[in-house]
Amino acid sequence: MSSVIAGTPSVITKPDLSPLMIITTVIIASVAVLTGVVSFTQSLLFLTGGMLGVALYHASFGFTGGWKRFATQGRSRSMRAQFAMIGLTALVFIPLMSGLSPFDRNFAGAFAPVGVSVLLGSFIFGLGMQLGGGCGSGTLFTVGGGSSRMLITLTGFIIGATVGTAHLPFWLSLPSLPTIRLGQVFGPIGGLALTLGLIALVIGGLALLEKRRHGNVESVFTGLSDFRSANFLYGPWPLIIAAVVLALGNIFTLFLAGHPWSVTYGFGLWGAKIFQAVGIDVASWQFWQVPAQARALSQSVLFDVTSVMNFGIILGAALAAALAGKFAVKAKVPALSYAAAIMGGLLMGYGARLSFGCNIGALFSGVASGSLHGWVWFIMAYIGSLAGIGLRPIFGLDGFKKS
Repeated sequence: MSSVIAGTPSVITKPDLSPLMIITTVIIASVAVLTGVVSFTQSLLFLTGGMLGVALYHASFGFTGGWKRFATQGRSRSMRAQFAMIGLTALVFIPLMSGLSPFDRNFAGAFAPVGVSVLLGSFIFGLGMQLGGGCGSGTLFTVGGGSSRMLITLTGFIIGATVGTAHLPFWLSLPSLPTIRLGQVFGPIGGLALTLGLIALVIGGLALLEKRRHGNVESVFTGLSDFRSANFLYGPWPLIIAAVVLALGNIFTLFLAGHPWSVTYGFGLWGAKIFQAVGIDVASWQFWQVPAQARALSQSVLFDVTSVMNFGIILGAALAAALAGKFAVKAKVPALSYAAAIMGGLLMGYGARLSFGCNIGALFSGVASGSLHGWVWFIMAYIGSLAGIGLRPIFGLDGFKKS
C-alpha cells in the first residue's frame, strides 16, 4: 500500500474488497430504507452526503490540517482552496436567498446573530479542532476511514453538542447584534460582490504571506494535470476538484432540503436521544421545546436531514477508503492523544452549539449565505485554532507514528 501526499495523484492501490462489499451493501440498503420510510428526496440527501464523504476523504479536505499548516509552515494552499469553495457556493446562495431567484420557493440561509455566544463558541471550537484532530466534516470523514481516535473525538463532539443545547438559552441572553444578511443590507448583487471581494482579499492575503515566507506560492491546482478518470474512484483528488464537488454538494443540499449543508445539529440530536434513553429528561430543556426541535426529538433520526447526510458522509468516506485500499489504517496512539481527542470533541461540540455551527454550518454555509456571523466565526475560530496548536505538544499529538 503506497502512501500519498494529500491532493496529489499517485499509483492506484488495490481496493480492500471485503470492506468495499459490506459498505456498498449498506449504502444500497440505506437508500432503499430511506426511500420507503421517509422519501426519495431523503435518500438523495443521503447520497449527496456520500458524495461529500468521498470528496473529503480522497482530497484529505480537512480544515484543521490546513489551518495548522498555514500557522506553523506558512503554506496556505488548503485554506485558499477552502475559500475558493465558499466563493463558488456564494455565487448561487446569495442571489437565491436575497430574492433574486427564478424559482417559486423560499430558501433558508445559514444566518445567525453576532453576539457573545458566537465569539466564545467559535473560539472554543477552533481550539478544540486542533486537540481533537478534526473539524465537523473532518471528524466524519476520518471516522468513515476507520480511525479509532476520531471515534473518541466524535463521542466527545456528541456529548459537547448535547450539553450545549442545555446551556444555549443562557448564552443567547447575553449581548448580541441582530442577524446581519449582506444580501439584504446591500442587495443581492451588492451582497454577493462584497462577499466575493472579501474572499478575494483573504485568498490574496494568504498567498502574499506565503510568498513572503517561502518566495513562492503553492497552487491550488497542484496535481490537476496528472489527474485521471480512475482517480475519481480510487483517489487521491487535487484540492481544487474536491472544492468544486463540495460546493456542488452544498448547492444540491440547498435545492433538496431548502437549506444549506450543516453537520453539528445532528450530533446534538443523537446525544439528546441517547440522554433520553438513559433517563435524562431532555424534552424539558428549553432548546428541545421549540416545535421544530421537539418534532426532531420525537421522530426517528432518519427524518432528520443533517443526521442522514452525516451518515452518508461517513459511509461515503468509508467507501472511498476501501476503494483506495486504506480502510482502517492502524496507528499507535498514546493515551494522552486519546485524552486530547475527547477534550477536543467536547470543546467542538459545545462551541459549535453556541456559535450556530461548525466549519461547515457556520463558516462554509454561513459565509456563502452572506451572513456576517460566518466571517466573525472564521476570525475567532482561527484565533482559537492558534491556541489549540500551542497546546498540541502537551498531548504529544505530533509524535505518534503509523504502523
